[in-house]
Amino acid sequence: MENLELKSTPRTPEILFNATTGEMIIRGRAIPLESEEFWAPVLKWFYAYATDPQQKTRFVFDMEYFNISSSKKILFLLHKLNDLLEVGFDVDIEWRYPKGDIEMKEAGSDFSCMVNIPIRFVETEESLATAV
Repeated sequence: MENLELKSTPRTPEILFNATTGEMIIRGRAIPLESEEFWAPVLKWFYAYATDPQQKTRFVFDMEYFNISSSKKILFLLHKLNDLLEVGFDVDIEWRYPKGDIEMKEAGSDFSCMVNIPIRFVETEESLATAV
């Protein structure tokens, strides 16, 4: 299975999904004009990965902002990660948020209430999305 790498744009996040290591990162802004068009290949890739995952999958969300349509896709990913956990795979989820960004922390907290996976919250001096 090939890795999935999508460069960020002002409206879409960077996607770095590594099938060999089980490391996944979504960072940046997720406000695509055509939500289905952007997220369809991401979800398709992850669905394929979930059929034969690594023993440990590590997922990092480092979002600056996302709209409601993207939040639905993030929730779908979290549910698929939850499925992996339920069948015995190790799943590590890190939700990064910039220092003082209470809204982004609360968004992650809301997601954590919808799945049965522990989510680690990491306050950063700046998001990975803006770090150079």
